[in-house]
Amino acid sequence: MTADSNLSPDHPTPPRPSTERVSAVLRRALDHGLLGTDQPVAGFLDTDGIRASVASLHTAFGAVPGVLHTFAAKAASLVPVLRLLAGLGMGCEVASPGELRLARDAGFAPSRIVLDSPAKTREEIAGALALGVALNADNLDELDRIDALRPDGCASVIGLRVNPQVGGGTIGAMSTATATSKFGVALRDPGGRERVVRAFAARPWLTRLHAHVGSQGCPLELIAEGVAETYRLAEEINAALGRPQITSLDIGGGLPVNFAGDEVRPTYHDYTAALRAAAPGLFDGRYGLVTEFGRSLLAKNGFIAARVEYVKRSGGRRIAVTHAGAQTATRTVLMPGSWPLRVGAFDAQGRPRTGPPVAQDIAGPCCFAGDVVAVDRELPALDEGDLVVLYDTGAYYFSTPWAYNSLPRPAVHGFTLTGGQVRFAPVRDAQTLDEIAAESGARHADRLLALAPDGITR
Repeated sequence: MTADSNLSPDHPTPPRPSTERVSAVLRRALDHGLLGTDQPVAGFLDTDGIRASVASLHTAFGAVPGVLHTFAAKAASLVPVLRLLAGLGMGCEVASPGELRLARDAGFAPSRIVLDSPAKTREEIAGALALGVALNADNLDELDRIDALRPDGCASVIGLRVNPQVGGGTIGAMSTATATSKFGVALRDPGGRERVVRAFAARPWLTRLHAHVGSQGCPLELIAEGVAETYRLAEEINAALGRPQITSLDIGGGLPVNFAGDEVRPTYHDYTAALRAAAPGLFDGRYGLVTEFGRSLLAKNGFIAARVEYVKRSGGRRIAVTHAGAQTATRTVLMPGSWPLRVGAFDAQGRPRTGPPVAQDIAGPCCFAGDVVAVDRELPALDEGDLVVLYDTGAYYFSTPWAYNSLPRPAVHGFTLTGGQVRFAPVRDAQTLDEIAAESGARHADRLLALAPDGITR
């Protein structure tokens, strides 16, 4: 499969990680020593798929003038990935000083960076304003801070995040427009809408409205209704002020991902259709638009591969113990009902495992009983040395691992597959034991001894 073998000009569809495609990558990774006894787990990113996903997003909004598509850095906080996306015409949405640093190192111009966070310090605000980074205030008190810190001639586009309070989806933790969400100014609370109008009236430099309804588990209709409510508020504010003060709308991201199969659904075209139905005037060019997609761009363009270290039985249950568990699939392990993953079985040479399906658990290396990625999953019987693949993990999984048990962060490799040839490029090196020790305060090893009651270091 080539990079554009299943793309059409109108509806580009990324190449999916078919079993054959993944097997080709695994075999080459084994040949290169990227997987094996010394490297028992690694993440892989399909750059062909990433390019196609970005093309699909741009095509879906192609008829809309003035759109800035930003990538939510938290979905893949890896500088080479961000650099690739910058080269594909994306901006970057960041939510911390660390993410802002990564975006800058990746080469995003300040004018294409948007800072969102519910807990910005005065120092963070001042730094963003000095750079000319766009900034969405999360609350009215933050606007007061910006009043005091905003320099003359500031180039930053400044917005205010509102909570349209349209409700939640099936995953409460991913729903950000509920009645009691911590994000934004609650529009349906008594006096909330009026306070927002007054905030804009007092600040001619406040020119953007921002809302984000949620992501995984949120249906398109709910997301579109939150955007429509924000659009109606912009119309109301501009009418009340008698001038087009609000010139752009940051409509967030949040397109859900289908983790149940290869099919991409919903698509970005489905999303824009839902927006047109809910707010027909949104795309008429009077407002610039900003999007903040993350998971939907990368999830299906990455996978985790891990070696099976042991296969055992307990209470009649077959358990394959692998090197991919809660440290790389944190959400799936801690919330398995909300974040199930598909699992692929491959032999020690990277070929698809064959044979009758056998019910077995796929467990991870972390030292707690719940570190299980899949329970009672029907797969060909796995043996020591085989490989398991966790599909759809290109966002939020190996890019932001959990440091439980001081397990090293896995290496991440980008790949392209053209004409049957796989080529790799490094994204992140595997963490070394020296780096784990340094991160855990090794250079301060004796400092607590100096706090002995008698003041004598022992």
